[in-house]
Amino acid sequence: MLPSETEHLEFKEAKTQIDGATLLEYCVALANEGGGKLVLGVSNRPPRVVVGTQALPDLLSKQKWILDTLGFRVDLEGVDHPEGRVVVAHIPSRPCGTAYHRDGRYLMRSGESVVAMSEDRLRQIFDEGRPDWIEGAAGPAWTMAEVIERLDVQGFFELLRLPLPPNQAGILERLVSERMVDREGSGFVVRRIAALLLARRLEEFPDLSRKAPRVVVYSGASKLATRLDRTGLRGFAVGFRALVTFVMSQLPQNEVVEQALRRESKLVPEEVIRELVANALVHQDLSISGTSVMIEIYGDRVEISNPGEPIVPADRFIDGYRSRNERLAALMRRFGICEEKGSGVDRVVHTAEAFQLPAPDFRVVPARTVAVVFGPRPFDQMGRDDRTRACYQHCCLRHVMSQSMTNQSLRARFKLPEGKSTIVSQILSATTEAGLIKPDTKVGASRKYARYLPFWA
Repeated sequence: MLPSETEHLEFKEAKTQIDGATLLEYCVALANEGGGKLVLGVSNRPPRVVVGTQALPDLLSKQKWILDTLGFRVDLEGVDHPEGRVVVAHIPSRPCGTAYHRDGRYLMRSGESVVAMSEDRLRQIFDEGRPDWIEGAAGPAWTMAEVIERLDVQGFFELLRLPLPPNQAGILERLVSERMVDREGSGFVVRRIAALLLARRLEEFPDLSRKAPRVVVYSGASKLATRLDRTGLRGFAVGFRALVTFVMSQLPQNEVVEQALRRESKLVPEEVIRELVANALVHQDLSISGTSVMIEIYGDRVEISNPGEPIVPADRFIDGYRSRNERLAALMRRFGICEEKGSGVDRVVHTAEAFQLPAPDFRVVPARTVAVVFGPRPFDQMGRDDRTRACYQHCCLRHVMSQSMTNQSLRARFKLPEGKSTIVSQILSATTEAGLIKPDTKVGASRKYARYLPFWA
């Protein structure tokens, strides 16, 4: 079996022909995604097999036509295969800071389709090669005392688990060596990254004050009645612990009965809040002005969102990792706020399973990424989407742990008895039909012993 489609690989059957406009669009989209290969004559749905193609009989003339039409070279290669002829289009990457377009439409792939590139992604491409905004100056040159007055330097050394130097010169020397502050003449210029992480009061940095995270608490399950609306004051790192504590203090409480004893339990575990807030702070698009990380608390759920659409597709959050702000992420990891690369969402999903919560819902809306975590809900009250989402996330989590999902493991995830195996089989079938999971062919066709993999595995 041939490999699955990836960011740099696209399959098309095209048994007899491929429309010229479609060919050009895929060349543009793949080039915009860093280059790759378009393979004709292979089924584009699993099981992926060679079906052969009669398309593009004159490869050299078609190569010239693509070059004349698009302005960049695509090499076309014919491959003889026992099951039929295959054509491979080798598509180069776009230049840094440049996006290709077709008739004015900047294109990218979305599933099996080619769509117009999002404004967020287009902005990222055009910003490539430019000086990083986050490394720019957050204000004019200040004296040592003025820098220390504006930054929580004690918090900085505590987060790094280092002793505080005995004098201002030692403090500034460390900040300069960490590229948080730059010397300028007899003064010091604070970089934006330092202010974002360490500011005592973000409002003292005019172009950063709107980046402060905001917490909104609603009465009930809708936005009709706002009970509280508060914006953070401090930098992301030095204010993180207080932010999480405040959010937890605002969560509704549920009464849980265990072994005849009643206890109060928060709507969502603190570990989930901590991981998702940290992710939102790190992965936000800081180039979008006038907006910030939002933490919205409802009676039945918490929605944590950040500016910007994700670089990694939402359905690959569990196994994929690519930070928009690598140095910010690296510092947050050194401060002990973020986990190792790619483990944050894994921990969120794992915790949701451990507490028998509905699966988190990761959504992408225009210019924003949203993570929704739900309070406790019995299995019988979960809808079809809730169940298939939980099945897919469970499958991804098992896969990244080098394990396979089975009927038994999914029953355990939902805390269902063996007598509910038929219901779980229906969930597995629905999730397979949705194209989110697939049977592991290595274990044969037996449904009783079937194992499942994520669609991308």
